[in-house]
Amino acid sequence: MTGPDPAAPGDATAPDGTAPGEHPAKESSAEETEEHDQPQDAWAARRDLVDHSPRTMKVGSHAAFGGGYVAGDQHGVSGGRVTGDVVMGSKTVHHWTFPGLSTAASASGEIPPSTLTRLAATFVTADDAFGELVERLRRERVLVLSGARFTGRRTAALMLLHRLGAAPVVALDRATTPGSLAEAFTARDDTPDGTTDRTGAARGYVLCDLETRRGSALRETHLLGAADRLAEQNAYAVITVGPTAVLEDDVFPFAWRPPATEDVLAAHLRVRAGEDAVPRLLGLPAVKEFFDHGHQLREVAAFAQLLGRYAAGGTTEQEVASFSLASLENQVREWFEEDENTVHLRDKAFLIALAAFDDGPYALTAELGDRLYDFLQQTQNRSLAADIPVFGTHIGKRLQLARARLSEGEEHTEWGPVTQTKAAFHDERASLVLLREVWTGHPSARPALIQWLRRLADDGRPLVRTRAASTVAVLARTDLPSAMALVIEPWARSNGFRHRLVAVNSLTLAHHIGTPNVPRILDTWSAAEDRRLRWVAVRAYALIGPERPAQALAALRAAARELYRHAGDPDDFDAETAGELAEAVVLLLLSPASTEVLDDLRTHLDDDRAVHDLAVGGFVSACGRTQDDERHGVPLVLDWYARAAADENRAADGIAHLWREALGDPHHTTSALAAMRAWVLAADRSTTVEWALAALLPRLVTTPTEHQRLSHLLRTMPGEDGNPPPEVAARLLGALPPR
Repeated sequence: MTGPDPAAPGDATAPDGTAPGEHPAKESSAEETEEHDQPQDAWAARRDLVDHSPRTMKVGSHAAFGGGYVAGDQHGVSGGRVTGDVVMGSKTVHHWTFPGLSTAASASGEIPPSTLTRLAATFVTADDAFGELVERLRRERVLVLSGARFTGRRTAALMLLHRLGAAPVVALDRATTPGSLAEAFTARDDTPDGTTDRTGAARGYVLCDLETRRGSALRETHLLGAADRLAEQNAYAVITVGPTAVLEDDVFPFAWRPPATEDVLAAHLRVRAGEDAVPRLLGLPAVKEFFDHGHQLREVAAFAQLLGRYAAGGTTEQEVASFSLASLENQVREWFEEDENTVHLRDKAFLIALAAFDDGPYALTAELGDRLYDFLQQTQNRSLAADIPVFGTHIGKRLQLARARLSEGEEHTEWGPVTQTKAAFHDERASLVLLREVWTGHPSARPALIQWLRRLADDGRPLVRTRAASTVAVLARTDLPSAMALVIEPWARSNGFRHRLVAVNSLTLAHHIGTPNVPRILDTWSAAEDRRLRWVAVRAYALIGPERPAQALAALRAAARELYRHAGDPDDFDAETAGELAEAVVLLLLSPASTEVLDDLRTHLDDDRAVHDLAVGGFVSACGRTQDDERHGVPLVLDWYARAAADENRAADGIAHLWREALGDPHHTTSALAAMRAWVLAADRSTTVEWALAALLPRLVTTPTEHQRLSHLLRTMPGEDGNPPPEVAARLLGALPPR
C-alpha cells in the first residue's frame, strides 16, 4: 500500500468536500444544495445501498431487506458476493501474446504459406454459410466482411482465399483508401522474362480495416473497378471493415459472426494436444471459468497454446487458472497505455465511468463519462476545452471498445422499478481491475478522478451517489491511506449529509470487499470530538454490524454513554446523534444477526440510562418497520415474534420483554403506544397479523398497570383518518388476561 499523495494532504479539503481552488457544483446554487441536502432515514439509506450497489459487491437482495423476515432468506451487508484478492490484490505478473490473431500489418507483404496452413488447421465457423461465401467470392472477385475487432474476421478473410486456392496471398497496406482500391490490385511480374502471367493459379489479396470516413466512403463503383482489375489477373480480394465503416447504400457487406469460443478452443487443442486430450482439457475448472468471462478469439488462441504446454507437462495448473485474469489485466493496460490516436481521452473517460456504473443505465454512464472527460482534459491541457460532440456518438463502437453489452433491465427508484437500457462489461471483473489500474497505474489521473467523485457525491440521484461510494471502496481496497486522505475523510468531515452518507457507504462496501482496518477506523471515529465523524461511525456500524454484532453493539453503547456524559444542559443534547444510534439498533435488530442482537440488548438493558434508552428507543423504532416499507404492510417485528413463538425460540421472550420495558418507561411510553396502535390498525386489515398480535398481548400483561395501559388503548383508540374504532380492537381486548 502506498501512502497519501504529498501534493494533496487529507486536510487540504474544504468542509463541503471541495478541493482548494475548486468551486462547488455549478449546476445549483448553495441555497438549493442546502435545501435538498437533508439527512436520509437510515433504513431508506440502506435500501438505496442494496438497490444500487454494483453486481461485484452486492450486499443483499431488495426483497430480503425490504421485506425483512417475512420475505424469506436474509442477506446482510456481510453476505452476498465478496471479491477476493485474485482481483483486488496485486496485479498478475504474467504477460501473454496473442499469435495469429493480431490486426493487419501497416505495409503490404506476402502472407507466408505456413501461416495459412496453420490457420486452416484450427479454423471453425459459426454456421454453414461459409461455403456459400466462398462461392460468392468466386463469382464477384471481391468481398467485404464487416465485423468487430478480434472476432476472427481477418482469419476468415484469409481462409476464404485459401479455400479458393488463391495463392500467394498478399496483405495490402491499411493506408489504402476506397478511391485507390483498384490501383492496389496491380499485376506483378512473375515470369522470368518480366511479362505478366495471367493464365496461372489465382492469387489473393486481403485488406484489413479499410479506412473510410465521411467524404471517403466505400462505393459500389470502387468494388466494380477492383473486380475488373482482379479479373484481369485471375485474382480475388477480401476486404474487412468495422461495424461503423462508412459504406454507400449499394455496398452489401457480409456480417461476420464469430464462432463459439468453445469450438475455437477445441479446434486449437486438437492440433496442439491431440484429439484424445481435448475432453479432459475442456473439463478443467479453469477452462470452464474462462468460458464464463467473454474472452476474445485472440485470447482463446493464446489460451490454447498454454493448455497445449500444460498437457505436455510444460506448465502448472496455477498458471492455467491465472490466464483469464491476466488477459483481462493486459486488455485494461492496453486501453490506458495506448496513445490518443488509438483510444481517445473521451473513450478512456467512458471506460472509467462504465467501471463505476457497470450494469447501470447506459445514458447515465455516458452522461457522467463526458463529465469525467471534462475533468481529465483540464488535467491534461487546461488551455483546451473538452470537445464533446452533442450528436453522432456511436453506441456500438463504444461498447465494442469496452467489450460490453446492452440489455434491458429494471432499475429501482423511489417510485418503484423502471425499465432501463443498461450497459455492462461482458467480464464482470473488468470494473474492479480497471479502477485499480487507473488509481495505481496512472496517478496523474487522480486529481480529475477525485474531482469527479466529489461531483457524483453531490448528485441528487441515489444510484449515482451509491456508485460513487462503490468506486471509492475499490480505491480504498487498492490503496487505503490515499483513499481515506483524499476522498473518504473529507466526505466524513463535510457538513453535507449527502457527503457523509457517501463516506458511510464507501467504508461499508470497502469492508465488504475485504479492505482491512475499517472497524478500527469506525472505533476511532465513534469516540471523536467531531460529531460528523461520530455520525459516520454510527451509520457504518449499523451496516457492517450483522457480521460482528457484539462488537458493533459495544461500540454503540460506548457512543451512547459518551453522548449522555456530555449532555449537560438538555438544550445542548445531541438529538441527531441519539436518533442515529437508535436507527443503528433498528438495522441490527432487523438483520441476519437479529437473535444475537436481541439477546445482547436484553443482557445490557439495565446497565445505565444511556444504554437503556439506546435499546428501548431502537426497539420501538424497529416495531414501526413493515414488509416492503408498505404503509399497511406486515410489521416485521410482529412477524418475527409469531415465528419465534411457533418455534419456541427464545427471541419471543426477548421481544415481549422489550415491549414491556418500552410501555412502562415514561421516556418511551408515548412512542411505544403509537407503535402498538399501528399494529392494531394493521391487524384490522390482516387476519394473520391479528392472530400474531392476539398471541403477543397476553405476554405483555404481568401487572395491573400493564393491563390498564393496554386495555385503555384498545378501548379508546380511534380508527384511521377519523373513522370509528376498528372492530379488531374489541376482539383483541378479549385476548388480554383477566385484570
